Amino acid sequence: MPGARGCTPQACSFRDHHKELQELNTQVFGVSTQSSEYQKEAVERLHLPFELLSDSKLTLSNSLNLPLFEVDSMSLNKRVTIIIQDGTIEKVFYPVFPPDKNIDEVIEYLSSN
Repeated sequence: MPGARGCTPQACSFRDHHKELQELNTQVFGVSTQSSEYQKEAVERLHLPFELLSDSKLTLSNSLNLPLFEVDSMSLNKRVTIIIQDGTIEKVFYPVFPPDKNIDEVIEYLSSN
């Protein structure tokens, strides 16, 4: 999808480093504005070991004022990585580029905290 490039490489990099993230006592979730049905297909197709959560009503996106873009009348999230500890946002990675290297920043951050 034009404008959405990078979401799959980012998700796959978190998949490929999932064991390392678990060793850092981290739980991973993906969030997007697509439907739950779309996300279930993506989880299966990409063999993701974590859930993708649907924010199709933009409740989370609007509450956190997450960056969005429009494609074909759909509001989609821009790539953002959020670290939450005990219900508090501790760190936000934005912009995320290149998407497949964000995992390195996340692991470095988690390892040092």
